[in-house]
Amino acid sequence: MRLLLLAAAALVLTVESPVLHAADPTPLKALPAIDPAAVLAHVKTLASDAFEGRAPGTPGEEKTVAYLVETFKKLGLKPGNPDGTYVQKVPLVGITPAAAPLTITGGTGAGPAKLAWRDDVVAWTKRVTDEVKVDASELVFVGYGVQAPEYGWDDYKGVDVAGKTLVMLVNDPPVPDPASPSALDPKVFGGRAMTYYGRWTYKYEIGMKHKAAAVLIVHETGPAGYPFAVVQGKTGEQFTFVTPGNSMDRAAIEGWITLDAAKALFSRAGQDFDRLKAQAATRAFRPVPLGLTASMTIRNTLRRIESQNVVARLEGSDPAVRDEHVVFTAHWDHFGIGEPIDGDKIYNGAKDNATGTAALLETARAFTRLPKPPHRSILFLSVTAEEQGLLGSEYYAAQPLYPLAKTLADINMDALNVSGRTRDLVIIGLGASQLDDYARAAAKEQGRTLKPDAEPEKGFYYRSDHFNFAKVGVPALNTDEGVDFVGKPASFGAEVRERYTNDRYHKPSDEVTPDWDLSGLAEDVQLLFAVGYRVAQADAYPAWSPGNEFKAIRDAQLKAAGK
Repeated sequence: MRLLLLAAAALVLTVESPVLHAADPTPLKALPAIDPAAVLAHVKTLASDAFEGRAPGTPGEEKTVAYLVETFKKLGLKPGNPDGTYVQKVPLVGITPAAAPLTITGGTGAGPAKLAWRDDVVAWTKRVTDEVKVDASELVFVGYGVQAPEYGWDDYKGVDVAGKTLVMLVNDPPVPDPASPSALDPKVFGGRAMTYYGRWTYKYEIGMKHKAAAVLIVHETGPAGYPFAVVQGKTGEQFTFVTPGNSMDRAAIEGWITLDAAKALFSRAGQDFDRLKAQAATRAFRPVPLGLTASMTIRNTLRRIESQNVVARLEGSDPAVRDEHVVFTAHWDHFGIGEPIDGDKIYNGAKDNATGTAALLETARAFTRLPKPPHRSILFLSVTAEEQGLLGSEYYAAQPLYPLAKTLADINMDALNVSGRTRDLVIIGLGASQLDDYARAAAKEQGRTLKPDAEPEKGFYYRSDHFNFAKVGVPALNTDEGVDFVGKPASFGAEVRERYTNDRYHKPSDEVTPDWDLSGLAEDVQLLFAVGYRVAQADAYPAWSPGNEFKAIRDAQLKAAGK
């Protein structure tokens, strides 16, 4: 999915804009400030060992939900659920797989080869059943596993893959730009920017569509955006929705294999991995039967729970529009207690996402400190099971507590800046909607600029809760920390990102450390607060940009609602 940059100049909200009609001229510096010390205090509580890593369906969830509800009550916010409670129940089932090898037969090997659980292969099922298996299922390499008619792309040409085990590459096909072969073609799969076709969620979905027995993605750290250690975190309990059919239409087994295991597998099949990978980046690619079979049996432990989205509401001051909402989101969950790393088994999730949850609470506090609530109502939504595949926000989008057609925007806060002030702010998917105009105006008041995502190939637009609002038409804003840090060398931003990704992301080491500096976080959250406040005050709904993939959904939604 390609997100187009707006041609509009920066919006100044004190003057009527040809794009947006802001009804409130209050300058940002006159709005309530975000206190970094208060944010840090929340983070230290939420990311403490006492909260056990905040996994859904654990005592850590109960402590987290109680803390959020208590804080919202102290702030004087009303229950966000129209039933009079601060929670929205989210029915989930936890599936814990037992360790099992993947057995490969055929090819040049003298006997079967076994890919070791966790070291070579990480696999699971989303089927709600005690056991799943594939037995002598034929392996087929399907390149990037993509069917994208708008790009004339089909990795399944003429081959029935029902009942087979599909081996796929991660990310989008990297199609060279004819004008500059060293670059990627911006007209195909967004160039450098990952589209939804590159996400692992799509690859399992397309495998289900083709009735595959199993789908295995080859892990490569660069294209995936994280090391294999992150995938290894999926060897424990994973959650999925409770569906009428118990998800039995999905592939029996979904998973990842390491790059080394994939190369050995292809060699056993008499194929050169690198050569086939290069072919897979062309439209001419056709599926390649590998002449191997795969067998695997996974036995599961099942646990049904009712997890909880926590939701509070500030009622708008204008009776004519108080049934319309601006939503702020942040996921409260992390991975709980898991596989020990360096002797530590609590995945505290301090940056991801105690920072966003704490910022949500302090944003709520800022709204309560306004002399008068904004015209429209504000919803503060802390969602569950983001780390399980954005499940809490997906559930809200499917079962909204307030009409989506009267939801003006979602402003999401996830894994915020803990390294100091920046002269810039990164917008994931910059140019997607008029929300960027609001953000640009607020940034200008702070003496800062907006920048696009520096790593669009990692698909961050599809990796946080705002995406589920975008999918149902609601303009959504998601930011990342800036890269130009005040008082730091030019390389500091990239170094911070690399260290976090390699050393702390989804690991027990994601804890509060003495070097944290939340001054930049406070500025970022102040900007997001201003965006939400001004959207809630504005005369017009913010719109998706012309050509954006979600615009048609929103237009139809508003038309059906008579707007």
